[in-house]
Amino acid sequence: MSSFILDLKPFLSLTDEQYYELCRKKPDLKLEINSSGQLIIMPPTGGEKGRKNADIISQLVVWNKKKLGVVINSSTEFKLPLESDRSPDAAWIKLERWRSLSDEAKKSFLPSAQILLSNGSMSPQSTAQTKP
Repeated sequence: MSSFILDLKPFLSLTDEQYYELCRKKPDLKLEINSSGQLIIMPPTGGEKGRKNADIISQLVVWNKKKLGVVINSSTEFKLPLESDRSPDAAWIKLERWRSLSDEAKKSFLPSAQILLSNGSMSPQSTAQTKP
């Protein structure tokens, strides 16, 4: 199955708050926004992709055994440079950066991560380097 891309720009522009509300009201949909402002609706993953994602997460957790950071799974969305919001298969955030976030910020889309991992579901521009 492939993603469905909806170009909203000619009709409307979602604010961060509106997009967050849309995601909260439609938790059954996996939504992302790319740097062009297009809404990406992705289908659920199959078993093989789910297995690979679990492998990525488990390797990241083992790598992080000294608890120098926080491991995040694919259900979390990040606000990336170039006005895109994406959900990588796995992410890692330095512990001091995590602790610097307010409780409210931790409950919303996260501002960035030091490591974003994907086995193919994200477009190349969404994996652009983020600021630490």
